Amino acid sequence: MNTKNKTVLLVDDDADFLYQTELRLKQEGYTVITADGEEAAETVLQETRPDIAVIDLMMERMDGGFTLAYHIKKIDNNIPVVMISGVTGETGISFDAATDEERNWVKADVFMAKPVRFEQLIRTIKKLAG
Repeated sequence: MNTKNKTVLLVDDDADFLYQTELRLKQEGYTVITADGEEAAETVLQETRPDIAVIDLMMERMDGGFTLAYHIKKIDNNIPVVMISGVTGETGISFDAATDEERNWVKADVFMAKPVRFEQLIRTIKKLAG
């Protein structure tokens, strides 16, 4: 699959995850725009439209990823959103995006639990954005 000219918006407040995932995505041929939180991501979205967004759930606010996903879908409903989080391990609350109802509620196309294996993430990105 041709990843050239595909842009991934990668949003997470975990600097290590952001750095490592950015490097791996670039090795796969993606253009990567990083943001270390909701506010930074909102600024990016004012200037560019990524082909896909990979966002953390808990950032500045515990539910910040939900708000960000909602804004992304409001800007362009065709931008796939992959939401990743360690929320289940931290709180015991689980979320999913397996049904239309769940996807509509969380505003994400896919929900992945941390820790995320890169191979699983890249398969999901390729499936959703090419």
